[in-house]
Amino acid sequence: MTPTIAAVVPCFNEEAAVGKVVSDLREAVPGIVVYVYDNASTDRTAAVAREAGAVVRHETLKGKGNVIRRALADVDADIYLMIDGDDTYDAFAAPGMIEALLAGPYDHVTGVRSPEDPTAYRQGHESGNRFFNRVVSTIFGYPVNDMLSGYRVFSRRFVKSFPAVSRAFEIETELTVHAINNRVPQLEVPVGFRDRPPGSESKLRTYHDGFRILRMIARLLHHERPMALYSVLSVLLVLVGAALGLPVVVEYARTGLVPRFPTAFLASSVMVLALLTAVIGILLDGLRKIRQETTRIAYMALPGPPQAS
Repeated sequence: MTPTIAAVVPCFNEEAAVGKVVSDLREAVPGIVVYVYDNASTDRTAAVAREAGAVVRHETLKGKGNVIRRALADVDADIYLMIDGDDTYDAFAAPGMIEALLAGPYDHVTGVRSPEDPTAYRQGHESGNRFFNRVVSTIFGYPVNDMLSGYRVFSRRFVKSFPAVSRAFEIETELTVHAINNRVPQLEVPVGFRDRPPGSESKLRTYHDGFRILRMIARLLHHERPMALYSVLSVLLVLVGAALGLPVVVEYARTGLVPRFPTAFLASSVMVLALLTAVIGILLDGLRKIRQETTRIAYMALPGPPQAS
């Protein structure tokens, strides 16, 4: 049986680009259903997408994360393709990504951007992406080469077990970490990446959205690696408590007196706080295990991607 393939295209004021994205996808992948989610555009994005043959839906809550959350819940297919509506990604790479997903079979294929011209990346975006790749690779112990790519292919069971709590551009970070933590079979493939067409402007705000992504990484570290995070914090508190309390203990051993009682009290409080921090880490790690087991059960309850013959 031929698998059903759906493309999800988030758009905000992409009148100049969305028509080409839709037509290229339909030409590259015959039979694909393209869903353009108009995110409160003020131009003719929805009309242009509809004229190009897309199914147009609307999400009034602004933010790419809100769009992806809505789309992955609404759309039903065997294979899902996510691509930005700004025509910066090579839509004709889609067949290769889909074939890679089926050949694995994999649940998640990420398109790693290969710039076709020197202006494809805005100033600061490429270095920021490399920085986030290193941070996530180090924290979560899995090599990541393009964490912020907006061009991905998913299996149905990946999509329907993905919580999608992000609201804006940190959605790609959440997708990446979800795949790593649940140890789903995944693959990275190179895809062409070019500059935006005239009349299309980037919605990514370098510093504002960069800090949002950092907050998302910190939040995911808290939720997905609590033992590592709270063990480090606990050890740091123990070192601070020891630095404060050791001179007091030495003085007491030498004279039998505690002349710096406030310091002794502070050192004891820091040590108690270190113990509480370690306990919090243990409890959160137990909750993480339960949550991951629940996610795994939801993932296993759905059929895997159709295997290529």
